[in-house]
Amino acid sequence: MPTILVVSGTGTEIGKTVVTAAVAAAARGRRVAVLKPAQTGLAPGEPGDAAEVARLAGGHVTAVELARFPEPLAPATAARRAGLVPVRPFEVAEAAEKLATEHDLVLVEGAGGLLVRFDDEGGTLADAARLLSAPVLVVAPAGLGTLNATTLTAEALRNRGLSCRGVVIGSMPAEPDLAARCNIEDLPVAAGAPLLGAVPAGAGSLAGADFAESAPGWLAPELGGTWAAR
Repeated sequence: MPTILVVSGTGTEIGKTVVTAAVAAAARGRRVAVLKPAQTGLAPGEPGDAAEVARLAGGHVTAVELARFPEPLAPATAARRAGLVPVRPFEVAEAAEKLATEHDLVLVEGAGGLLVRFDDEGGTLADAARLLSAPVLVVAPAGLGTLNATTLTAEALRNRGLSCRGVVIGSMPAEPDLAARCNIEDLPVAAGAPLLGAVPAGAGSLAGADFAESAPGWLAPELGGTWAAR
């Protein structure tokens, strides 16, 4: 696994934080940091996504948040409305590189999708990944509509010369419908990259110890787990 891995979703609220936590948990025995460049929709003092990754994955995870904006909006919009300085892609890259000097694995979790704006100049998570020369792990929903969004995300990565590490399904239903079952086979084709896991729906509600113990079973060996597509 690379030292720095960027985690992006094909959209929002699709299990990106839980997948990030699963990757961190599967890396037990290594020093792991999770970097959240821009946390939106939370007041000061409320636990954010990085803290949730640390809670689920275990005590070997360092949680870092660069900026926080109170309204649940795209980071650039939330920063502008709050009158706060936005986070810039070069700041994300610098923070990740610094963490990489002290950790074996740095997970950079984006906000929403790959091209959501961090600032009014159009800086995105993709720009941070390019500055870092880091591969991107794509988190996608299980069901109908995911193939188009995954294809668009993979195309955006290729157009920027970025590497797609693979795809992980962020919330796999216990009883998947026909579309979700077919997408197990179709998602790698849409992404042009392997399917590297499927995290079960509701996994984020588990206690930390239970989550950390189960996480390797949701991820492929390339991410430190034992999962295989069936």
